[in-house]
Amino acid sequence: MAFQTSIDKITDEELVQEIIKSNDTHLFGLLYDRYVTIVYNKCLSFIASKEDAQDLTHDIFVKLFVKLKTFKGDSKFSTWIYAFTYNHCINHLQREIKSHKNTFSMEDDIEDQFLEEVDDAQIFEMKTEKLFASLQQIKPEEKALLLMKYQDDLSIKEIANLNNLGESAVKMRLNRAKSNLLLIYQKL
Repeated sequence: MAFQTSIDKITDEELVQEIIKSNDTHLFGLLYDRYVTIVYNKCLSFIASKEDAQDLTHDIFVKLFVKLKTFKGDSKFSTWIYAFTYNHCINHLQREIKSHKNTFSMEDDIEDQFLEEVDDAQIFEMKTEKLFASLQQIKPEEKALLLMKYQDDLSIKEIANLNNLGESAVKMRLNRAKSNLLLIYQKL
């Protein structure tokens, strides 16, 4: 494809379509350059080690090159890669947890019905270092929801769409995550 405008001005979506058509690794490099910092920072928010975050970032882009053709254009590419990164990080953390034999029970969902609503103000009052340590100890799914809500400032609807959940399920899970985070935070 002969680009009549500068390659830097081509949209992500156009670039993706051209990469899919041509399988051009140079063009994929342009996409990589646009998103590597964002993906790395997102990985770093899940994983404390910079080296592990770099490895995850590399894995994401390798997987992304193979899966790029699954991008349908129903949303912006930036939203799609954001969800792709979150899912990859969560899957990575879940594999680590399974290797440590941490299992989840049906009781978690039953307990949610009796959980008291946690006020956002309690989350905002937490000290940074203690909060970071607390985030490392909660379930990956809960951490992901909290990061989407408070770090990335996504709405309940956006979180629901990214996770293929209903809005009420997101609210319930966010409340559970906040409650668990507060319990861990208070114990530190």
